[in-house]
Amino acid sequence: MAAPARTRENASTRKVFGRLSLPERTFVADALRAETVGGVLLLLAAIAALVWANIPALHDGYESVSHYHLGPEALGLNLSIAHWAADGLLAIFFFVAGIELKRELVAGDLRDPKAAVLPVVAALCGMAVPALVYTLTNVTGGGSLEGWAVPTATDIAFALAVLAVIGTSLPSALRAFLLTLAVVDDLFAILIIALFFTDTIDFAALGGAVVGLLVFWLLLRRGVRGWYIYVPLALVVWALMYNSGVHATIAGVAMGLMLRCHRHEGEDHSPGEHIEHLVRPLSAGLAVPLFALFSAGVSVSGGALGDVFTKPETLGVVLGLVVGKTLGIFGGTWLTARFTKASLSDDLAWPDVFAVASLAGIGFTVSLLIGELAFDGDAALTDEIKAAVLLGSIISAGFASVLLKMRNAKYRKMCEDEERDDDLDGIPDIYEEDDPAYHLRMAGIYERKAAEHRRIAELMTAENGTGMPK
Repeated sequence: MAAPARTRENASTRKVFGRLSLPERTFVADALRAETVGGVLLLLAAIAALVWANIPALHDGYESVSHYHLGPEALGLNLSIAHWAADGLLAIFFFVAGIELKRELVAGDLRDPKAAVLPVVAALCGMAVPALVYTLTNVTGGGSLEGWAVPTATDIAFALAVLAVIGTSLPSALRAFLLTLAVVDDLFAILIIALFFTDTIDFAALGGAVVGLLVFWLLLRRGVRGWYIYVPLALVVWALMYNSGVHATIAGVAMGLMLRCHRHEGEDHSPGEHIEHLVRPLSAGLAVPLFALFSAGVSVSGGALGDVFTKPETLGVVLGLVVGKTLGIFGGTWLTARFTKASLSDDLAWPDVFAVASLAGIGFTVSLLIGELAFDGDAALTDEIKAAVLLGSIISAGFASVLLKMRNAKYRKMCEDEERDDDLDGIPDIYEEDDPAYHLRMAGIYERKAAEHRRIAELMTAENGTGMPK
């Protein structure tokens, strides 16, 4: 996220997880608020899917709805409901991810190479180590290497929902780090999907999609407005991208990256920020939960869960999420701080970083998607991989919850300090410590309070002659 504001205590040394700038803090708070609500809906959708798929009387209904086909077959879009959720609705999710990435590149942490090093290295290590753990597990166990990318993703919405459920008060700097990790994570997940899960390409359809994207970009450059222009065009681009053989979600991220995310003079919000504000609730509140509803419905019998630890593919996913993610992100963060000579924020300790790294082991939405792509054609193994993703995410969530709860009193105090606004000007006091006007306002407040206390003391003295209450 944005580089920490320089204060007296960090003017000479760059701090890791230091205080966010006020605009960045506001943006992060708004984004995470929507993601937290979406995360709770995501949890409810996943639970509903598991119940629907595992109650014998309802199982057939779940299968029937999931595999019900609709859409124009002449356009190559006669897809199952589950397919529409994975290829269609998740395009909205990746559209928002594209906007987030663009904003990070032009206004957030990633625009400053020095500040970008930490989240980028942490995210890369947090993807490379799980992939390595999965690969080693399957090489030694004789399993398939096709699922190496499954444990590489972090689900920010699910992670924030866990924070909301356990009631921990994670400081804004750590929340911002988690959000930035997820953004970089999404970028590389998109690249993985595009590079490793495209078998055949229809170059005519792909060319049409590229032309559509070019038209989209030109309209944006000319300042053309109107959802009735962009939404139909986006649907055409998505359909062409789907028929090209390249995963259709790539269309979503490409259009998100084209939006302008820097502000012109006189603008309160850039077009990208405005559209993200409008579309994020649709993504977090509808698209992702519906995807979860039709992707998380797997068997969770005792035998099926036990099998997760006996097959190298599923064991590799669990170990990748629980062990690989934690060690990769923590190790990448520690090494970056070590070799850039940056120091940890005075309010935090390395166990805090380890706890957040373990929280990043929750890999739900994108992990489920990659699992479906990696083992397409093997329905049984696909369901087992999904069960492994669910189990690994739950273990990571439980482990992180314990670690974060141990430090919750400290986090609550930090959050209270971040929110305190004693002069009631709408800006947290911690951001005004170097402003003389703030101290003058506070002096006036204390002087008025002192005058009121003197008046009360004088009245009490006059009433009973001792200055003490009767």
